Amino acid sequence: MSDIWIGIAFFAFVLVSVTVAGYLFFLKPRETGRMDAAASGVLTPSANESPGTALLDFFHSIGTNFPGSRKEENPYRRHLVTAGYRLPSALPVFYGIKCASSLLGAALAGTLSVIAGSAEMPLIAMACGMGFGFLLPDRILKWRAKERGLRLRTALPAALDLMVMGIEAGQSLDYTVADASRGLRITHPDLSTEFGQLYLELRAGTSRAEAFRNLAERNREPELRKLVSLLIDSDRFGAPLGPTLRTHTKYLRTRFRQQAQETARKVGVKLIFPIFFLIFPSVLLVTLGPACLMMYQQLKAMMV
Repeated sequence: MSDIWIGIAFFAFVLVSVTVAGYLFFLKPRETGRMDAAASGVLTPSANESPGTALLDFFHSIGTNFPGSRKEENPYRRHLVTAGYRLPSALPVFYGIKCASSLLGAALAGTLSVIAGSAEMPLIAMACGMGFGFLLPDRILKWRAKERGLRLRTALPAALDLMVMGIEAGQSLDYTVADASRGLRITHPDLSTEFGQLYLELRAGTSRAEAFRNLAERNREPELRKLVSLLIDSDRFGAPLGPTLRTHTKYLRTRFRQQAQETARKVGVKLIFPIFFLIFPSVLLVTLGPACLMMYQQLKAMMV
């Protein structure tokens, strides 16, 4: 009976975790990435600041009372922005998720400890479950930021091609950024959103250097920061952007090709361990097993 309850508790935990994570990290970013009609068709973050659902309202109410949730220099705010969550309510909601996850982990660990028959140490299991639940959202947030950085890095060559075509066609840099945002709307929505916000800052009167620096601060991707430095230096010294961006595009594609080749060459080394510990014993068993059995039978007959 205890095994059945353990299975039911584990199934309920996985169901709730997958539902919450799927909404927060897949459906919610799509809702916040709607089109802004005032931005001439470029993809920008939505201005809606309300969490929108009863569950997120509950998390927001918990996180608002969490210590440090209203500080602007909070490091979690920068991590959330890097992962693509830029609403002012993102930090309180994240703290609410951490609190709810820690309580859920403590309850689940305590329940499993009692069901498994370790009723003498439920507090230790609850403390371990609370710590695991409190740290789990941090790991998920870092993974989301890393995945978004990878998507931004992958979209850079296509974006630079669009910018080169716009600049060589005679457009200004501001409208080139807007056209690149429109062109990347379907294939690379993350970089399209970044370029859309950059275009809005340029239209609002922000200097190009400051707008580009804000783009680099929002995203910690090294390749994007290199592009920002290139654009700032070209704007400062008056260098032609078309040949500069074309050269940088060739450099990016060469660098990505070298990274892919490096990863492919590492596969042979990484395959040594599964081959040696998994495949090689099976090969020995198939090839030498019958011979060993025959030798054992012949030796046994000779000894008799």
